[in-house]
Amino acid sequence: MAYETLLYEVQEGIAIITLNRPDVLNAFNEQMFRELQDVLRTVERDEAVHVAIVTGAGRGFCAGQDLTEMRARYEQPEGAGSIGEHLRSRYNPLILRLRNTEKPFIAAINGVAAGAGCSLALACDLRVMAETASFVFNAFAKISLIPDSGSTWFLPHLAGYARAFEAATLIDRLEASRALAWGLVNAVVPPDQVMPTAQEWADRLRALPGRAVGLLKRALHRAMTFTLEQSLDYEAHLQEVAARTPEHRERVEAFLRRRG
Repeated sequence: MAYETLLYEVQEGIAIITLNRPDVLNAFNEQMFRELQDVLRTVERDEAVHVAIVTGAGRGFCAGQDLTEMRARYEQPEGAGSIGEHLRSRYNPLILRLRNTEKPFIAAINGVAAGAGCSLALACDLRVMAETASFVFNAFAKISLIPDSGSTWFLPHLAGYARAFEAATLIDRLEASRALAWGLVNAVVPPDQVMPTAQEWADRLRALPGRAVGLLKRALHRAMTFTLEQSLDYEAHLQEVAARTPEHRERVEAFLRRRG
Protein backbone atom coordinates (compact mmCIF):
# COMPACT_ATOMS: atom_id res chain seq x y z
CA MET A 1 0.00 0.00 0.00
CA ALA A 2 1.23 3.50 -0.87
CA TYR A 3 1.10 6.10 1.90
CA GLU A 4 0.95 9.89 1.68
CA THR A 5 2.46 10.74 5.08
CA LEU A 6 4.70 7.71 5.65
CA LEU A 7 7.41 5.74 3.97
CA TYR A 8 7.35 2.00 4.62
CA GLU A 9 9.75 -0.71 3.61
CA VAL A 10 10.78 -4.14 4.82
CA GLN A 11 14.37 -5.30 4.53
CA GLU A 12 15.27 -8.83 5.62
CA GLY A 13 12.66 -8.98 8.36
CA ILE A 14 13.14 -5.39 9.53
CA ALA A 15 10.35 -2.87 8.87
CA ILE A 16 11.33 0.80 8.57
CA ILE A 17 8.54 3.31 9.20
CA THR A 18 9.49 6.88 8.31
CA LEU A 19 7.18 9.73 9.23
CA ASN A 20 7.15 11.78 6.06
CA ARG A 21 5.82 15.32 6.54
CA PRO A 22 9.24 17.02 6.79
CA ASP A 23 7.92 20.51 6.00
CA VAL A 24 6.07 20.46 9.38
CA LEU A 25 8.65 18.36 11.26
CA ASN A 26 6.47 15.29 10.74
CA ALA A 27 3.58 16.60 12.84
CA PHE A 28 0.51 14.39 13.19
CA ASN A 29 -2.53 15.05 11.03
CA GLU A 30 -5.61 12.94 10.36
CA GLN A 31 -4.05 11.25 7.36
CA MET A 32 -0.98 10.27 9.34
CA PHE A 33 -3.12 8.80 12.12
CA ARG A 34 -4.96 6.59 9.65
CA GLU A 35 -1.79 5.52 7.91
CA LEU A 36 0.10 4.81 11.13
CA GLN A 37 -2.74 2.63 12.37
CA ASP A 38 -2.65 0.72 9.10
CA VAL A 39 1.11 0.29 9.03
CA LEU A 40 1.26 -0.82 12.68
CA ARG A 41 -1.41 -3.45 11.96
CA THR A 42 0.70 -4.57 9.01
CA VAL A 43 3.80 -4.90 11.18
CA GLU A 44 1.84 -6.81 13.81
CA ARG A 45 0.32 -9.29 11.33
CA ASP A 46 3.15 -9.77 8.84
CA GLU A 47 5.07 -12.90 9.82
CA ALA A 48 7.99 -11.76 7.68
CA VAL A 49 8.53 -8.74 9.98
CA HIS A 50 10.44 -9.40 13.19
CA VAL A 51 11.32 -5.88 14.36
CA ALA A 52 10.42 -2.32 13.34
CA ILE A 53 12.31 0.99 13.29
CA VAL A 54 10.40 4.29 13.57
CA THR A 55 12.12 7.48 12.41
CA GLY A 56 11.40 10.84 10.78
CA ALA A 57 12.18 12.37 7.41
CA GLY A 58 14.18 15.59 7.25
CA ARG A 59 15.44 17.39 10.32
CA GLY A 60 12.74 16.34 12.80
CA PHE A 61 11.51 13.13 14.38
CA CYS A 62 7.95 14.28 15.16
CA ALA A 63 6.63 17.67 16.29
CA GLY A 64 3.42 16.26 17.81
CA GLN A 65 -0.01 17.49 16.81
CA ASP A 66 -0.27 19.69 13.72
CA LEU A 67 -1.64 22.87 15.34
CA THR A 68 -2.86 24.20 12.02
CA GLU A 69 -5.25 21.28 11.81
CA MET A 70 -6.25 21.74 15.45
CA ARG A 71 -7.08 25.41 14.84
CA ALA A 72 -9.16 24.42 11.81
CA ARG A 73 -11.24 22.13 14.03
CA TYR A 74 -11.78 24.94 16.54
CA GLU A 75 -13.08 27.20 13.77
CA GLN A 76 -15.69 24.73 12.58
CA PRO A 77 -19.33 25.73 13.27
CA GLU A 78 -19.81 22.85 15.69
CA GLY A 79 -16.91 24.10 17.79
CA ALA A 80 -13.75 22.46 18.99
CA GLY A 81 -15.28 19.09 19.71
CA SER A 82 -13.83 16.84 22.38
CA ILE A 83 -10.05 16.80 22.63
CA GLY A 84 -10.47 13.87 25.00
CA GLU A 85 -12.25 11.90 22.31
CA HIS A 86 -9.55 12.91 19.82
CA LEU A 87 -6.96 11.39 22.14
CA ARG A 88 -9.03 8.26 22.74
CA SER A 89 -9.65 7.63 19.06
CA ARG A 90 -6.33 8.74 17.53
CA TYR A 91 -3.33 8.91 19.86
CA ASN A 92 -4.15 6.34 22.51
CA PRO A 93 -4.66 3.44 20.07
CA LEU A 94 -1.28 4.19 18.47
CA ILE A 95 0.56 4.18 21.78
CA LEU A 96 -1.19 1.02 22.98
CA ARG A 97 -0.50 -0.82 19.75
CA LEU A 98 3.21 0.00 20.02
CA ARG A 99 3.25 -1.30 23.57
CA ASN A 100 1.01 -4.34 23.10
CA THR A 101 2.43 -5.65 19.83
CA GLU A 102 4.91 -8.34 20.78
CA LYS A 103 7.37 -7.34 18.06
CA PRO A 104 10.00 -4.85 19.27
CA PHE A 105 10.05 -1.24 18.05
CA ILE A 106 13.15 0.94 17.88
CA ALA A 107 12.84 4.73 17.80
CA ALA A 108 15.59 6.31 15.69
CA ILE A 109 15.28 9.89 16.95
CA ASN A 110 16.96 11.88 14.20
CA GLY A 111 15.78 15.34 15.29
CA VAL A 112 13.43 17.20 17.57
CA ALA A 113 10.60 15.26 19.22
CA ALA A 114 7.93 17.53 20.70
CA GLY A 115 4.60 16.99 22.41
CA ALA A 116 3.05 13.69 21.35
CA GLY A 117 6.18 13.06 19.28
CA CYS A 118 7.96 12.48 22.60
CA SER A 119 5.33 9.92 23.56
CA LEU A 120 5.72 8.15 20.23
CA ALA A 121 9.45 7.76 20.89
CA LEU A 122 9.04 6.71 24.52
CA ALA A 123 6.45 4.08 23.59
CA CYS A 124 9.11 2.23 21.60
CA ASP A 125 11.16 -0.49 23.27
CA LEU A 126 14.60 0.94 22.43
CA ARG A 127 15.60 4.50 21.57
CA VAL A 128 18.71 5.82 19.85
CA MET A 129 19.02 9.62 19.63
CA ALA A 130 21.14 11.94 17.54
CA GLU A 131 23.41 14.09 19.69
CA THR A 132 21.87 17.12 17.96
CA ALA A 133 18.26 16.04 18.68
CA SER A 134 16.11 17.04 21.63
CA PHE A 135 12.85 16.40 23.44
CA VAL A 136 10.34 19.21 24.03
CA PHE A 137 7.89 18.05 26.67
CA ASN A 138 6.73 21.50 27.76
CA ALA A 139 5.17 22.17 24.36
CA PHE A 140 1.89 21.28 26.03
CA ALA A 141 2.20 23.77 28.89
CA LYS A 142 3.01 26.52 26.41
CA ILE A 143 -0.43 26.14 24.81
CA SER A 144 -2.22 25.61 28.13
CA LEU A 145 -2.50 21.82 27.92
CA ILE A 146 -0.98 18.90 29.81
CA PRO A 147 1.25 16.19 28.37
CA ASP A 148 -0.77 13.37 26.83
CA SER A 149 -0.44 10.26 24.67
CA GLY A 150 1.23 8.52 27.61
CA SER A 151 3.84 11.12 28.53
CA THR A 152 2.51 11.51 32.08
CA TRP A 153 3.10 7.77 32.48
CA PHE A 154 6.34 7.31 30.56
CA LEU A 155 8.20 10.28 32.03
CA PRO A 156 7.87 9.51 35.75
CA HIS A 157 8.41 5.79 35.16
CA LEU A 158 11.62 6.40 33.22
CA ALA A 159 13.01 9.54 34.85
CA GLY A 160 11.22 9.91 38.19
CA TYR A 161 8.58 12.40 39.33
CA ALA A 162 10.81 15.42 39.93
CA ARG A 163 12.50 15.20 36.55
CA ALA A 164 9.18 14.53 34.83
CA PHE A 165 7.66 17.67 36.35
CA GLU A 166 10.73 19.72 35.46
CA ALA A 167 10.74 18.48 31.87
CA ALA A 168 7.04 19.24 31.44
CA THR A 169 7.28 22.77 32.85
CA LEU A 170 10.71 24.37 33.03
CA ILE A 171 12.88 22.82 30.33
CA ASP A 172 12.43 24.29 26.86
CA ARG A 173 14.75 21.82 25.20
CA LEU A 174 15.88 18.58 26.79
CA GLU A 175 19.17 17.85 25.05
CA ALA A 176 20.18 14.36 24.04
CA SER A 177 22.93 14.14 26.66
CA ARG A 178 20.47 14.83 29.48
CA ALA A 179 17.91 12.45 27.94
CA LEU A 180 20.55 9.72 28.12
CA ALA A 181 21.51 10.59 31.70
CA TRP A 182 17.84 10.49 32.71
CA GLY A 183 17.25 7.09 31.15
CA LEU A 184 14.93 8.34 28.41
CA VAL A 185 17.09 6.89 25.61
CA ASN A 186 19.48 3.95 25.32
CA ALA A 187 22.19 5.65 23.27
CA VAL A 188 23.23 9.02 21.87
CA VAL A 189 25.25 8.99 18.65
CA PRO A 190 26.33 11.39 15.88
CA PRO A 191 23.47 12.20 13.50
CA ASP A 192 24.83 10.01 10.70
CA GLN A 193 24.96 7.03 13.05
CA VAL A 194 21.33 7.07 14.19
CA MET A 195 19.96 4.75 11.50
CA PRO A 196 23.06 2.48 11.39
CA THR A 197 22.79 2.02 15.16
CA ALA A 198 19.06 1.30 14.95
CA GLN A 199 19.75 -1.14 12.13
CA GLU A 200 22.44 -2.92 14.15
CA TRP A 201 20.08 -3.32 17.10
CA ALA A 202 17.33 -4.55 14.78
CA ASP A 203 19.69 -7.14 13.27
CA ARG A 204 20.55 -8.45 16.72
CA LEU A 205 16.90 -8.56 17.82
CA ARG A 206 15.92 -10.31 14.60
CA ALA A 207 18.41 -13.08 15.40
CA LEU A 208 16.63 -13.85 18.69
CA PRO A 209 13.55 -16.10 18.91
CA GLY A 210 10.65 -13.77 18.18
CA ARG A 211 8.17 -15.42 20.54
CA ALA A 212 10.56 -15.18 23.48
CA VAL A 213 11.25 -11.51 22.77
CA GLY A 214 7.52 -10.83 22.58
CA LEU A 215 6.83 -12.57 25.88
CA LEU A 216 9.70 -10.66 27.50
CA LYS A 217 8.15 -7.41 26.28
CA ARG A 218 4.81 -8.39 27.82
CA ALA A 219 6.42 -9.35 31.14
CA LEU A 220 8.43 -6.14 31.47
CA HIS A 221 5.45 -3.92 30.66
CA ARG A 222 3.26 -5.70 33.19
CA ALA A 223 6.00 -5.47 35.81
CA MET A 224 5.80 -1.66 35.62
CA THR A 225 2.53 -1.85 37.55
CA PHE A 226 2.76 -5.30 39.21
CA THR A 227 3.88 -6.23 42.69
CA LEU A 228 6.76 -8.69 42.99
CA GLU A 229 4.29 -11.47 43.76
CA GLN A 230 2.26 -10.68 40.65
CA SER A 231 5.37 -10.58 38.49
CA LEU A 232 6.56 -13.94 39.80
CA ASP A 233 3.23 -15.51 38.95
CA TYR A 234 3.09 -13.90 35.51
CA GLU A 235 6.67 -15.00 34.77
CA ALA A 236 5.72 -18.59 35.58
CA HIS A 237 2.75 -18.37 33.21
CA LEU A 238 4.76 -16.87 30.34
CA GLN A 239 7.66 -19.26 30.90
CA GLU A 240 5.28 -22.17 30.35
CA VAL A 241 4.19 -20.57 27.08
CA ALA A 242 7.81 -20.02 26.00
CA ALA A 243 8.84 -23.56 26.91
CA ARG A 244 6.21 -25.01 24.55
CA THR A 245 7.63 -23.26 21.48
CA PRO A 246 9.69 -25.26 18.97
CA GLU A 247 12.38 -22.58 19.14
CA HIS A 248 12.99 -23.32 22.83
CA ARG A 249 13.52 -27.03 22.25
CA GLU A 250 15.67 -26.45 19.17
CA ARG A 251 17.93 -23.95 20.93
CA VAL A 252 18.35 -26.11 24.02
CA GLU A 253 19.39 -29.02 21.80
CA ALA A 254 21.78 -26.79 19.86
CA PHE A 255 23.32 -25.51 23.09
CA LEU A 256 23.84 -29.04 24.40
CA ARG A 257 25.39 -30.16 21.11
CA ARG A 258 27.86 -27.26 21.23
CA ARG A 259 28.74 -28.01 24.85
CA GLY A 260 29.24 -31.68 24.08
